[in-house]
Amino acid sequence: MLTGRYGGLAGGAPRPEAGGNKDGMPGLLDDLKDFFRFVRRPTLRRLPSRAVPSGTGEDWVPRTTLRRLLAWVVMLWAFNLLVLGPLALKVATMGGAHHRLESGNIPWVIAIFWAPLVEEMLFRYFLRRPGQAWWVIPLMLAPLLKGPIAWTVPLVVLAVGAGVWIQQRARAAGPRWSWGWRRRYVRFFPLVFHVASLTFAALHLGNFTLNHTLIWLMPVLVLPQWLTGLVLGWMRVRRGIGASVLMHLMFNAGPVLLVLALVKWAPGLAS
Repeated sequence: MLTGRYGGLAGGAPRPEAGGNKDGMPGLLDDLKDFFRFVRRPTLRRLPSRAVPSGTGEDWVPRTTLRRLLAWVVMLWAFNLLVLGPLALKVATMGGAHHRLESGNIPWVIAIFWAPLVEEMLFRYFLRRPGQAWWVIPLMLAPLLKGPIAWTVPLVVLAVGAGVWIQQRARAAGPRWSWGWRRRYVRFFPLVFHVASLTFAALHLGNFTLNHTLIWLMPVLVLPQWLTGLVLGWMRVRRGIGASVLMHLMFNAGPVLLVLALVKWAPGLAS
């Protein structure tokens, strides 16, 4: 049964599938099966998960383990490196596109800490809390475009704090959505999810100087971001916003730290 609380949605959790862990969490293979089902037909239900303390901000407590998040991150790294990355590189070479960031000038604080939080708040927080989209999305645009500066940092803190406060109020006040509104959102949720994922991928075209790249080939440049956005969206819906932010952080941290290490200790390889 679907219930809503002051701009939030919560789906009933299914019973653990065969192969799940002793604590009730599905196994990694179960996760993969659910992800592919979800991409075909996104739904708002949660997955069985480890116990999460009930109360203020529970959506920010990852409903999974670091080990499981790392497994997903490694799978994404491998698939992007071996399959989608070469496709994107081929298209970039054909059109003369190149990445705006030089290997020795990567803003690692933004890539590892700022971007995961801001982008998850902008593109995926509202998926389970659509009633908050009207203020979360506009509030996150400036932090996304301007980066961490004196007046955007408080905006992000305000957005997270307000979300937690609204969740607390929701637990006390009870549902505030009409059933008609909820049914419509559930009906159109697959479209909302995929539009959010495509928008997230398209945003990363701004990381490239496109030169003569044909318009119809541009989506290939951001195939890795599109796939990553699908997984992060699935993680946000099934495991909470805390899980998707943490996974995004881990996903960005690996390549950034690797490049920074190469720049310092093996500059020939980095170039």
